[in-house]
Amino acid sequence: MTTPAIQNDFSYYRRTVSRQRMTNEDGEAGETEVSNETANRMSLFYAHATPMLKMLSDTTTKFVTQHKDLPVEITTDCLSTMANICREMIENPNYCSRFKNEETKLFCLRVMVGVIILYDHVHPVGAFAKNSGIDVKSCIKLLRDQQNDKVEGLMNALRFTTRHLNEESTSRSIKSMLV
Repeated sequence: MTTPAIQNDFSYYRRTVSRQRMTNEDGEAGETEVSNETANRMSLFYAHATPMLKMLSDTTTKFVTQHKDLPVEITTDCLSTMANICREMIENPNYCSRFKNEETKLFCLRVMVGVIILYDHVHPVGAFAKNSGIDVKSCIKLLRDQQNDKVEGLMNALRFTTRHLNEESTSRSIKSMLV
C-alpha cells in the first residue's frame, strides 16, 4: 500500500522483455525471463493496493464458504482472539516491556490490523459491528497512540481495505476515529 511503484516497475520490465523478444531473431524467451502466463498472474496480483492481504482474505473467505459443515464462528473466534491478544500485548505495560526492540511491537500492530481486516471480510456483519468479537475502538485508539509515521499505513489499511466500515451499522465514533 505504501509502495505502489512495484506495479509500474513490473510493467516496465514486461515492456523491456517484449522489446528484447522483437529484436531477437528467433523470438525465444531468455532463461531469466518470466513466462507470459506467470507475468499476467503477477500483474493481476500486484494490481491490488495490498496484494498479500487480498490473497489472504480471498482464501479465508473461500475456506469458510467451502466448508459449510464448520460454523463460521470457529474461524471468526480464532481471528478475534488473535487481534485481541495482539492489542493486549501492546496495551499492557507488563507484556510490552518484554519486547527487546521496536520492530516486535510494530509486528504485533501489523498482525492486529491484518486480522481485523480478515475478520471483517469473513464475518457476516464485519469487525465494526457492536457485537463483534474484536474491540475495534481500542485497537484504533492503540494505533493512534503510536508514532504516526510508523502506523499511517496500518490506519489506511483499515480505512480502505475493510468491507463493513462504511455501513450504517458502524458507529459514528469508529468512523470518526478513522477519518
